[in-house]
Amino acid sequence: MEAEPRAAEIDAALLEALFTQAPSGLYILDNDLRVIRFNPAASGVHGLPESAVLRHRAKDFAPGLDLDTLTGLAQEVLETGIPVRDELLRGHPPTSPERRMTFSVSVFRLRGGTGRVLGLAAVVEDVTEREAATERTDILHEAHRTIGSTLDAATTAAELVQVAVPRFADTAVVDLRDDALRGEPIAPGPVSPDLPLRRAAYHSVTGCTGSVPLDGLLTLPFPTPFTRSLDDLRPRLVNRMPSTDEWPYLEPLGAGQLDDEGVHSLVVVPLAVHGTLLGLVGFHRSQRTEPFTEQDLHLAGELADRTALTIDRSYSFARERAVANTLQRHLLPGQPPQLPAVTSAAVCLTGGSGAVWYDVVRLSGGRAAFVVGEVSGLGIEAAAAMGRLRTAVQTLFALDLPPDELLERMDEVADRIAEEDTEQRTVSCLVAVYDPVTGDCTAASAGHPPPLVVGPHGSAQAWQLPVGPPLGSGGGYESELRRMAPGSLLALYTEGLIALHRDPDAPDDPGRDSTRLAEVLTHPDREPEELCDAATYALAGGHPQRDAALLLARTGVLDDDQVALWTLPSDLEVVHTARELTRRQLAAWQLGELTDSTELIVSELVTNAIRYGSGPVSLRLVRAESLWVEVSDGSNSAPHLRLAADSDEGGRGLFLVRSCSRRWGLRYGPRGKTVWSEQSLPEPAADRP
Repeated sequence: MEAEPRAAEIDAALLEALFTQAPSGLYILDNDLRVIRFNPAASGVHGLPESAVLRHRAKDFAPGLDLDTLTGLAQEVLETGIPVRDELLRGHPPTSPERRMTFSVSVFRLRGGTGRVLGLAAVVEDVTEREAATERTDILHEAHRTIGSTLDAATTAAELVQVAVPRFADTAVVDLRDDALRGEPIAPGPVSPDLPLRRAAYHSVTGCTGSVPLDGLLTLPFPTPFTRSLDDLRPRLVNRMPSTDEWPYLEPLGAGQLDDEGVHSLVVVPLAVHGTLLGLVGFHRSQRTEPFTEQDLHLAGELADRTALTIDRSYSFARERAVANTLQRHLLPGQPPQLPAVTSAAVCLTGGSGAVWYDVVRLSGGRAAFVVGEVSGLGIEAAAAMGRLRTAVQTLFALDLPPDELLERMDEVADRIAEEDTEQRTVSCLVAVYDPVTGDCTAASAGHPPPLVVGPHGSAQAWQLPVGPPLGSGGGYESELRRMAPGSLLALYTEGLIALHRDPDAPDDPGRDSTRLAEVLTHPDREPEELCDAATYALAGGHPQRDAALLLARTGVLDDDQVALWTLPSDLEVVHTARELTRRQLAAWQLGELTDSTELIVSELVTNAIRYGSGPVSLRLVRAESLWVEVSDGSNSAPHLRLAADSDEGGRGLFLVRSCSRRWGLRYGPRGKTVWSEQSLPEPAADRP
């Protein structure tokens, strides 16, 4: 039976194995920190001759390592005997100067049998991959914490390059599809190599910004790893060979100066979600000597996936906003109609939050209605709600309601819309009706900023209307009448137009907030269209945070010879007189072609007013862009248009009025009602064929 080995033999065998077979480095140092024995197979010195290491300090044979801190710690171990465990040492080892490595160093003191200090023992382990894995995990955690803080694609791209540089790459570049940034529809799958990309983010340790400016368009040269990734949506890792003189892969950077700085490793990763390409990200190494590895390629893919998901949400938001803006623009009116004695202009800025609208509506008697409103919220739902409200306003104006009554009806409409909507919205609206015959303007507000009135000489003031609750809140609105001097400017606007100039810490004050707008509008010599452009530039710069609308109307009055008014007694005998007065007035206006139809209209309306109305009857003719006939009496009973039977002797008067009129209708006043008829004016003789 073989005898058990003695303890001394085991100790000797173990010591020999540590210096010849162990994968970790083992170094014995004397009191001057010189190496007196070492493991030549250890990583970092494997292949060095013994003469290069023995009797040398570490800084002599490994100058590429950061040894200053470790040398000081080793000296402390000699003096105190307190060991150092797992101290990290980074740098370039003598046998691999092109590679940056990380070592874990533990140092403890050696003592002899008598207690004398013999020197130090240092255990060195290569932990490069461990630390690299830890660093990759930390970078990924930072990416999850940082990337995706907003729904802005450019901000997301900037967050990615800030995470990547300098911990992962020396330069990072993000280029996004231009059509995706604009919210246009994009198809899944590979794309053409000449697809226009927009530079969204660029960051480099050298501080250079590249020759392609941020937000600039570029196309990629073919063939490169960039265009190949566009084609197959696969990431690529390319390391530059030392013998390569030219490296065309740098062209997509738009920064040829990086070639001189020694870019030697490149990772290109497509930003794609469910097979739909959104852009490309490129990572480059030039300052650090180690190239990207397969593990780095995997990390780059995870960073790109995280970024792509956020950009996809940004794209979806931009897409929905683009659709909503398109819908909103199609729901808005075109050029304001030509109105008698009124010149109007409007501007509507979309792209922010909320959905705004405006309207200019022709009313009976040459009057005009001006409307501005706003619906809170984002997306298609807000735009659709705005479209429904605008349609309701136009429909209700066909009833010739005064502003306060119209808002009461609109309150009911908004309440019904809210019942069908999943989101709680705030709806504000301002309505003003102007009469060019009298110069009177009547307005009412439902939670909306008051209009501005700029006098004919340039003095501006807010019209302090009684402001009712927003639409859908239960109603309760009050109209106010104001006499407008000829040449005055009436300005209706939404909150978004003035929000940029408000102090966020100050309380809401519509009168104060509109001061800047008043300054822009106090130019009586400028046309409303020119003032709209000036106000848009001065207040919103063309890019408001909220949707904004501005509606301007310069008011005038009709000349005396454009209006004829008579008060008639309530006696059927005056019907003949009314026809005669009408005939003479049309002759004076040189509208003889309308005499027969107008006499018939006047006869029927005056007869109905005398028979079924009360009090004196007034007859008014207005010649503006049309010929208006208005007959008023003191009764609130409405005429009824009915189909008369063949045997009926009456009941056909209103049918005759309708057949002779372009439009006809009824409106109520403070006392009584007015039945009106509109006829188109004949073309001037010079314009006839």
